[in-house]
Amino acid sequence: MSDKMETIAVLTSGGDAPGMNAAIRAVVRTGIARGLKVKGIKKGYAGLLAEEIFDMKPRDVSDTIQRGGTILGTARCLEFKQPEIQAHAADICRKHGIDGIVVIGGDGSYRGAQALSRNGINTIGLPGTIDLDISCTDYTIGFDTAVNTAMEAIDKVKDTSSSHERCSIIEVMGRNAGYIALWCGIANGAEDILLPEKYDFNEQNIINNIIENRKKGKTHHIIINAEGVGHSQSMARRIEAATGIETRATILGYMQRGGSPTAMDRYYASIMGAKAVDILLEGKTNRVVAHQHGEFVDFDIEDALAMKKEIDPYEFEVAKIL
Repeated sequence: MSDKMETIAVLTSGGDAPGMNAAIRAVVRTGIARGLKVKGIKKGYAGLLAEEIFDMKPRDVSDTIQRGGTILGTARCLEFKQPEIQAHAADICRKHGIDGIVVIGGDGSYRGAQALSRNGINTIGLPGTIDLDISCTDYTIGFDTAVNTAMEAIDKVKDTSSSHERCSIIEVMGRNAGYIALWCGIANGAEDILLPEKYDFNEQNIINNIIENRKKGKTHHIIINAEGVGHSQSMARRIEAATGIETRATILGYMQRGGSPTAMDRYYASIMGAKAVDILLEGKTNRVVAHQHGEFVDFDIEDALAMKKEIDPYEFEVAKIL
């Protein structure tokens, strides 16, 4: 164990994601097993600034791995972008004897971790976001649960859409990334998939597709619309006016962030949480834990933020064929 590393802390920042509790649990129990003191920070960076910091023991994370959300709470903290606030946060860490912090969140959370590292606090980031939009990793905590939640909901909408011979536009989350939409589009057998990375905003193509499928005897038409495209309600009105076919929009919304995490999210988040502790003990800082090509690896945060992630063109082509 590093001579300098005695106390670590863990926080969750930004949007919550199923599996965050598994990661918190792994950080706490691995840290204590390695001889460290572990502190929890409530409400992300806002809680750090408010000094909502407390000691955590193994029992504090008992019976949490199956729970959705985050037991530490989360919040967005715009003031944390200010250099003087970042320096103050590092001083708070030193005041509480915190040598290293594990930050669970997305790109914005990584930038906060990066700032703490520059101010002398060792930091490790874990990819906690349902959007799968972190470029350095093939997996993000919460994506598997979110996409399964959306898939099950879309199956139900599809049933009633078929019964009423409707066109249904179902909007899924993902911010400006289309991964949830792409996966659901394939998994649910959607007729159209609208991704912010690929959509040309030509609604006439969709209208033509709906009319052609209706002529072939198809009793329903499912359109999976990514949050980054949006405007599902107005799109439904325009499609109904153009086709004469009853069209309804369903926005799944925050239900995709909740619920008990899948086995994948529990397992991967647990391994990532443990690895974050061990990386800190190696004396590393400003790192991000990732999963690439079947292995758990780590990258410099700056390198991770500089990477670009795009929808695989082959997967998108397959989605169109299917």
